[in-house]
Amino acid sequence: MSVKSKASEKKPVKAKSAKPSTTVSGPQLFRVTLEVTDLERAKKFYEELLGIKGKMVQGTSLYFDCGGTVLQIEDVSASGPAHPCARSIYFSVSSVDAVHKRARKLKCLSLELVQNKAGGAVFVRPWGEKCFYADDPWFNSICFVQSGTELKP
Repeated sequence: MSVKSKASEKKPVKAKSAKPSTTVSGPQLFRVTLEVTDLERAKKFYEELLGIKGKMVQGTSLYFDCGGTVLQIEDVSASGPAHPCARSIYFSVSSVDAVHKRARKLKCLSLELVQNKAGGAVFVRPWGEKCFYADDPWFNSICFVQSGTELKP
């Protein structure tokens, strides 16, 4: 048998992908931007709160990889004041208690009431999520939800 015929007898091997393919029927959220006026302060704040390092991009942005969605911290100090996001952004985390401890250390726990309970305290909310709310120094509301308790559509 020739080398050529042996090669033709081999079955093609499919390359294994790192992630299983999923069908997305709608748009995928890939980045959320929060505006700040002090990027160095924001870098320290978010790295401490999230427990991960950010990546500097073009000197005015900081990117945090949040599992398929990038949290972009954008320094807008050259163009004006920071505009807080419309409402909370939500993160699913493996240990809501560990993040709560870091938020308490940063003194950024929310003072607002959520469903008549302290937003900055860890509670199982009426919709079933174990979570708490925090506020960054630029008035952006951030919620941290215990993984596995997220309310999904």
